[in-house]
Amino acid sequence: MVIAPSILAGDFSKFSRELKRVEKTVANWVHLDVMDGHFVPNLTFGPQIVANARPHSDLFFDTHLMCSKPEILLEPFANAGSDLITVHVELEDQVSSLLWKIRSLNKQVGLAVNPPTAIDKVKPFLEKVDLLLVMTVNPGFGGQSFIEECVPKIQQVYQWREEMGLDFRIEVDGGVDFKTAAECARAGANTFVAGSALFGQRSLARAVKNMHKITTQVSNGYQR
Repeated sequence: MVIAPSILAGDFSKFSRELKRVEKTVANWVHLDVMDGHFVPNLTFGPQIVANARPHSDLFFDTHLMCSKPEILLEPFANAGSDLITVHVELEDQVSSLLWKIRSLNKQVGLAVNPPTAIDKVKPFLEKVDLLLVMTVNPGFGGQSFIEECVPKIQQVYQWREEMGLDFRIEVDGGVDFKTAAECARAGANTFVAGSALFGQRSLARAVKNMHKITTQVSNGYQR
């Protein structure tokens, strides 16, 4: 089980300090939400922030591009130090070339799907990805409520992965707290992005440890 705290939920004015807080937990990943103000109605940060942070952190930089033109950002984020770069299946005709470009940059490849999008849209690309991100809120803002209707999507992706003999990670992001993380683990997820549920606790380290314990126990104890 991988817990990937979403740095956007921390004190963004102290980016490096928040990364250090994550490093002191059992998490090896940190989730970086990149929004362009077009694909989603919010604007976050660009590759320079990642480049500035990279020399000071050994965390795995899980970079989620919620952008309408990710093709112009892939190389800058790769050069900045992102380890995995995720783009959206909603970009349709561009998806194949985007996934190829990420792989050509020697980065792990991620593909995301939004709640309103049919899960069938991702199936043609599953052999090309290292991670499939099932969004469990509509992307753009933190602190939203988990959309229960997305759970069957996780189950379907898990089933496809088993049938196809693949080993990509199944990630969930949006409204993930201790209860919904357990629900997603039961459905087949193994990578959990959480923001306010972790950073909102008095002890980030304890919160990450508890979420890791809960998801691991659920996954180990549930026979599919």
